[in-house]
Amino acid sequence: MKEIVFQVEESQEGGYFARAVNHSIFTEGDTLPELKTMISDAVRCHFEEADRPKLIDLSD
Repeated sequence: MKEIVFQVEESQEGGYFARAVNHSIFTEGDTLPELKTMISDAVRCHFEEADRPKLIDLSD
């Protein structure tokens, strides 16, 4: 897999929420930089290294 796409939304409680398109990966962060870190961590945990996407795209 070369790319994974996340939809990013502002949370009603504050901060941001992201969910992967076509995968069961969800995460959240208080700021956009924190959210990006959380997304990277979630992708690393979800995929084996050989199958891990090389590009993470954030869309809103």
